Amino acid sequence: MSRKWYFAALLVAVAALGVVGASTASNGSAKLDKVTLQLKWVTQAQFAGYYAAAAQGYYKDAGLDVKIKVGGPNITPEQVVAGGQAQFGIDWLPSLLATRDAGTQLVNIAQVFTRSGMTELTWKDSGITSIKAMAKKKVGVWCCGNQFELYAALTKNGIDPNSKSSVTIVNQPFDMNLFLKRQVQAASAMTYNELAQVLETKNPKTGKLYTLGDMNVLKMQDQGTGMLEDGVFTTGKWIASSAHQDVAKRFLAASFRGWIYCRDHYTDCVNIVLQHGPTLGKGHQTWQMNEINALIWPAPQGIGVMDKKAFDLTAQIAHQFKVIKKPASPAAYRTDLAKAADDIVKKQGQDINGSSWVKATVKVTPGGK
Repeated sequence: MSRKWYFAALLVAVAALGVVGASTASNGSAKLDKVTLQLKWVTQAQFAGYYAAAAQGYYKDAGLDVKIKVGGPNITPEQVVAGGQAQFGIDWLPSLLATRDAGTQLVNIAQVFTRSGMTELTWKDSGITSIKAMAKKKVGVWCCGNQFELYAALTKNGIDPNSKSSVTIVNQPFDMNLFLKRQVQAASAMTYNELAQVLETKNPKTGKLYTLGDMNVLKMQDQGTGMLEDGVFTTGKWIASSAHQDVAKRFLAASFRGWIYCRDHYTDCVNIVLQHGPTLGKGHQTWQMNEINALIWPAPQGIGVMDKKAFDLTAQIAHQFKVIKKPASPAAYRTDLAKAADDIVKKQGQDINGSSWVKATVKVTPGGK
């Protein structure tokens, strides 16, 4: 699609709303609105859709000049956005709710991940095939806000995570060494990252890579305690402006197209990510891209549209385990901007639901290379 066609369609779409699109220079050419996106973590396929939107020219076609800022262990996206260093941020919903609970008015404007990627892994020979079977076992979990999905699952199965006589909770580093050395009987792992780390490791007894047949993968989504992860947010003050709402719609529409491109061309998106950050190997990034797609697609309500039941469950778990002191307000999210963005993308002939998407079969490589 040409940029000229895009703007013609967009101006028609927004005229009825009285919204002004990208500003125009004196010579009639469209000027690009500059915005910054703060990622949750370092460059990896978890954020492939945004890199693809930039690489494929979708942001430029939407009249945007988007700067993508990488995250890291010392960067809190909520603080960056609240401080005005970025207009948009990516983070898990519980973190946004906690920031709002502290008095900072951030708003989720698009819930890109439809489901949780959090799991607990156990070895097949341990016999721990359920959450209930973790009673009185050593269970590894990440700290700092990443533990609540597991805590909710344990509680649901009559196991008190705060009682040492009920279960031994082990503070797990952000790697899989405790699990690989069998120093814990269960360990936290994201489907798109740490699970792959285990599969990319050789079993010292056989000299071959571990396989899914060697372990049980207990997904928090299947346990009914999955909390929503990567969503797009901004400040309530910034998004109150009708001009900024127009910018947000265009940003979301272009980002959604990026994710659709990664759904349909996942190997291309891996290469795009590697061009921006080659720290993780191509094998690992390919696994990650495939698993990230599985957290987005299918998107029954359309990509980016928050599901109220999923929000309510995340908010309930966050309140139950004191991530937030007050029950979360429905004002923590809005769906109108994502729906408007989906309408733009549909008019461009794109599939916003991905109902027929099927996961690819990805070959695991030693060390993720």
